[in-house]
Amino acid sequence: MRAAHLQAVASGPSVAPAQGVGADAAAGHRWFPAGTHITVRGLTKRFEGGTLYENFDLDIPKGKIISIFGPNGCGKSTLINMMSGIMPYDSGQILFEGKEVRESRIGYVFQNYREAVFPWLRARDNIRYPLQFLGLSRAECDARVESLLASFDVKLDLNRYPYEMSGGQQQLVSIMRALVVDPEVLFLDEPFSALDYEMTLFLRDRLQKVLIERQTTTLLVSHDLDEAVCLADIVLLLTKRPTHVSEIVPFDAPRPRTVDTTVTPEFVRVKSHCLEVFQREVRKP
Repeated sequence: MRAAHLQAVASGPSVAPAQGVGADAAAGHRWFPAGTHITVRGLTKRFEGGTLYENFDLDIPKGKIISIFGPNGCGKSTLINMMSGIMPYDSGQILFEGKEVRESRIGYVFQNYREAVFPWLRARDNIRYPLQFLGLSRAECDARVESLLASFDVKLDLNRYPYEMSGGQQQLVSIMRALVVDPEVLFLDEPFSALDYEMTLFLRDRLQKVLIERQTTTLLVSHDLDEAVCLADIVLLLTKRPTHVSEIVPFDAPRPRTVDTTVTPEFVRVKSHCLEVFQREVRKP
């Protein structure tokens, strides 16, 4: 393993095991794991009310769906906002396969679709809006939009304005706009929390299908433990502030995941364990 791909870390968990590191070395250090997509080292973020993150370390593996779950106020959305470059941080480093966020292609889906979509643009123009920054022709932009629509396997009138669409359709437009650039990393900040249950199940199913096909590294913030476990390859459980990783829980149930997945013994086991860790953290003074 080349030296450039190896980093010693004094503390902080990692979501993927190191390769090519002896037991003695691993016991004394945390090493930069092979297959890592996002590397967080020494991340520190303070607000007037106190410290949220301090010397926070994390490795996110490539091509996996990671759910972020934890107590209210622990900084779940703040974490992905710092990773995505939306929010500054006080110190530390966040790299995407060795690159800064500005050198990476990312997509971001916000919780409030009403504020995320542009009301003066038709659905088609909303979706292809970020493509203007890639220098593609109009024909190439249209081809990308149509291909993405086919991947979601939905019928959607792209000539409508957002106010002519349901909330679920508007959020679908927002999701497609984030994916049309073929992002290396997709950030999802509670994307289904404002939708009814039927639409939530529909969009979870369609989004899961597209993400698995594309092998897109995805970070999902959720307040719904069923959702966090069901969609994820790995559940990242956070502590109360100052926030660190309490536990990293894998969930490798077969895909596609459906409502039937949530009644399987393995799902119940993983969810129960996550709930136990969560309640333990909430009870801490």
